[in-house]
Amino acid sequence: MKKDYAIANREWLKAKASEPGVIHIDKGICYKVISRGRADGPSPSRNSVVVVHYTGKTINGKKFDSSRGGAPLACRLRDLIQGWIIALPHMHIGDKWEIYIPAEMGYGKFSQPGIPGGSTLIFEIELLNIG
Repeated sequence: MKKDYAIANREWLKAKASEPGVIHIDKGICYKVISRGRADGPSPSRNSVVVVHYTGKTINGKKFDSSRGGAPLACRLRDLIQGWIIALPHMHIGDKWEIYIPAEMGYGKFSQPGIPGGSTLIFEIELLNIG
């Protein structure tokens, strides 16, 4: 069952990655631009404190976490999952992206509350500020 779930997640990500407008970054991570900030605006480094609003979902659309409706998340980028560490330095303040993260760049085979092991993670992230 778990193996089938992981395979279904990899296949979903492969199909998503071939859709028009989806851009590949690295290590299987892809994104789609929802809206753009200033192209010449600053981007975070892995040591930056990022301030973001985000919503996280699994491929079945189930929301497992969100800062929407509350205070934005503010934390050091290097303390987050590998998928965020790789993706966010490509963003500029004001960008809002939907980011697709393979399980290996998220929580891998380990389950988290609301996230089965082997899950592709989908995050809508809006980069509000960099500290």
